[in-house]
Amino acid sequence: MRERPLLVYDGDCGFCTSAVRFGERRVRPRCEPVPWQFTDLDALGVTTDRAEHEVLWVTPAGTVYGGARAVAKALLSAPGAWPLLGALMMLRPLRWAADGLYRLVAANRHRLPGGTPACAAPPRTPQGRTPS
Repeated sequence: MRERPLLVYDGDCGFCTSAVRFGERRVRPRCEPVPWQFTDLDALGVTTDRAEHEVLWVTPAGTVYGGARAVAKALLSAPGAWPLLGALMMLRPLRWAADGLYRLVAANRHRLPGGTPACAAPPRTPQGRTPS
């Protein structure tokens, strides 16, 4: 069993990789950042579709948080004042705002600094799956 949570992100996305590296330097969450492309997603109970569309926080016990909640969990694990921001992001009214902001950033990550056209998440079908 792992001792530290995993922060699973899109290693093919320049924006995502830059954000994780920034977090490692400035926020210092207590986790192991890993690109989903080099992770056994089946062992984590995570689909490729989910990993392509949101950052994931996977606890050592196997609980998976995605999107803004994953970011909040990373902040909660960090030293200093970061846990306060993480706790605020988990509160219901602010959680809704954090979810919306996360979805906006994720949908436009290919347009953000460090992003490239390769950063765009694949489109989803009406069933929530990526077309083959």
